[in-house]
Amino acid sequence: MGASVFMAGQVWAAKMVKDPTTGKMISAPEYGGTITFATTRFGGVDHVDMWFHHHPGETVAGVLEKLGIMDWATPRDIFDFRTTYKPLSLYTGHLAENWEQPDPLTMVFKIRKGVKWQNKAPVNGREFTAYDAEYNYHRYTGTGSGFTEPSSYWKANLGKLESIKATDKYTLVFKTKEVDPLFLGAAVVNLNFMYAPEVIKKYGDAKDWRHLVGTGPFEFTDRVEGISQTWTKNPNYWDVDEKFPQNKLPYIDELKGLIVPEPVTRLSLLRSRKIDFLGMPAGYGQITSMDQVMSLKKTNPEIVLEPMSYRSETSWVFNTQKKPFNDVRVRHAMQMALDFRDDGPFDRFHNDLADLTPQGFLGKGFIGYVTNFEEWPEEIKQYYRYDPEGAEKLLDEVGYPRGADGIRFKATMHYSLASNRLEHDQIAVEYWKKIGVEIKLEGVDGSGYGAKLQDGSGQFLAFISGYEWNPVGQMGLLATVVDSPWNVAQVKDPIYDAMYAVMSAAQTLEEQQRASKPIDMYFNNQHWYLWGGRVPQFHAFQPWIVGYNGETELGDMDRILIMARLWIDSAKKKEMGY
Repeated sequence: MGASVFMAGQVWAAKMVKDPTTGKMISAPEYGGTITFATTRFGGVDHVDMWFHHHPGETVAGVLEKLGIMDWATPRDIFDFRTTYKPLSLYTGHLAENWEQPDPLTMVFKIRKGVKWQNKAPVNGREFTAYDAEYNYHRYTGTGSGFTEPSSYWKANLGKLESIKATDKYTLVFKTKEVDPLFLGAAVVNLNFMYAPEVIKKYGDAKDWRHLVGTGPFEFTDRVEGISQTWTKNPNYWDVDEKFPQNKLPYIDELKGLIVPEPVTRLSLLRSRKIDFLGMPAGYGQITSMDQVMSLKKTNPEIVLEPMSYRSETSWVFNTQKKPFNDVRVRHAMQMALDFRDDGPFDRFHNDLADLTPQGFLGKGFIGYVTNFEEWPEEIKQYYRYDPEGAEKLLDEVGYPRGADGIRFKATMHYSLASNRLEHDQIAVEYWKKIGVEIKLEGVDGSGYGAKLQDGSGQFLAFISGYEWNPVGQMGLLATVVDSPWNVAQVKDPIYDAMYAVMSAAQTLEEQQRASKPIDMYFNNQHWYLWGGRVPQFHAFQPWIVGYNGETELGDMDRILIMARLWIDSAKKKEMGY
């Protein structure tokens, strides 16, 4: 545990400890220094109030905290945190020390004693209490403390909520009208950051970053709009490192983020060691180009690369109400035309880094909710294998023979000009052409693309799939009873609706998972979405950043909290000349 390590060609030596979550030997935690990162944005909006939008979470998470988060001490072979899915079994107390469920409709949170707000006006370092939590939940849900309008992301759960009440200084009680096995996630880990009530009462909202007061490891000390943000260490922070509980957090003195929109520029800053980190825990700067990943490996092998993936960014969606994609046989044929085999065109294009094994609308990370492709029924598997002859037979059968020009039908596929997936789509276009389907690619700007996704005007769209967010919430997007604007495939299927009703009515996680597998398989068989592979994104960081293993977040938008748990190997950094 206290041994020194000497690297070939180097003279630095570091005290080594074992990371209890990975078993790896790493340089021992130390305090001090600044971690600088580059990102495309800070929240995507010009304020820091989560009531209005979820994107400010990218900024406020290091300052504000929630009642619960994921357990950072979880062994990474049990859960590696490289996705945005958060299993309920790994939730642990944070501002709430613990919780219990005395009956199926009641949840009682015991607020942690001794947690102090940051010592800033108008709160001035007083203790965080259950009354603060009550005030915040009343504001989020519009159900008390003078609030009547809920935030948008609470509307789906309002029908289930009976009341939220602080019964004393350290006890918060939720009452629900119906049993919901995922309600704990809505209450604890979702976007429910705790704002100081005094700030809301004084200013009417929490939009101005200058007024932000939290309980977290960092204080928000500077923001230059469109250029940079700076967080500094909260000297009175209450929490410890879950891996090394003898150590108070945070380790670093300062966290600084730079807005750098261009991926090439961000990579140049990393190569020249002007920044320490690129990746989702710090903003949104992860590397999405596999060519850039391969180039970085070649030119800067010392830089550490860690993959992460929470959805397929390279799939497609059909408008099932428009010809020819209203016929499932056409949708099957479009999939069968694509060669996702090992060493095939997509595998080579993505440098053998993509997971091309088919997944459904729910990603494979939803363990217990989905069936892996190897176990799919053969009658469904056949439609996800490369079989151009079979694809042509299906198109003949459905009434789309080749014309004199060899074309069976033409269609337009819209994609966002802001994406970097055009070459991937062009490969698909060439393979569809081989079965007589001519697809025109048409790029659309952000707002125009968003409109096509939601208004049903698109015929065929570049889109995501294999998502790992919320199994019930995701499947509800396609149910007519939910009437979501994100039913991009325009699905109107009473069989699916009935299956979703069973899944959403489940009263235990086990019941929910049993109901999930059939509806997931029904989705796969209907082929409303076209599988396009799951290409990882990569976090990249300097070798002197320690304690990081590719983790993405500790709760919805709880990303900056990870940065509080990392440290700088100062000897290594100095030896490398920085």
